[in-house]
Amino acid sequence: MSIETILLMVKRDDGERLDRLTEEAIEVASATGARIVVAHAFETQEDVDEALSQLEGVDGTPSDVARRLEGIRRAMKALEAAGVEYAVEGVVGDPGDAIAELAERVGADRVFVGGRKRSPTGKAVFGSTAQQIMLSAPCPVTFVREE
Repeated sequence: MSIETILLMVKRDDGERLDRLTEEAIEVASATGARIVVAHAFETQEDVDEALSQLEGVDGTPSDVARRLEGIRRAMKALEAAGVEYAVEGVVGDPGDAIAELAERVGADRVFVGGRKRSPTGKAVFGSTAQQIMLSAPCPVTFVREE
């Protein structure tokens, strides 16, 4: 199975973890010639509207807002430096479901998602977006754990 499209999920609070996640996605994209779709999931339309109220000169689509998020811009800069073709997508909905649906829509061959180590109890109590994506994505998922 060839890899043509990689979906890279970016959360708002990803810092150094995002750098590692992006590096891993770039490594695979460079080796396969794949393009990367950088994605952010807004839980509600109100989240999009709130972000829009803080941004000037930005249209109202979730993708337009996502392009302005610090984490997305950080990933874009790394992708440009590596010469990897990319696109940015913003989606609205439960992050696990929205990212899985986006993976289907863009024809992703691999999803990259980051996370931190949690105990099974922590996952049960707080949930795990990464775990939800791993269970519902239509393609293989690479989980990059925070060091």
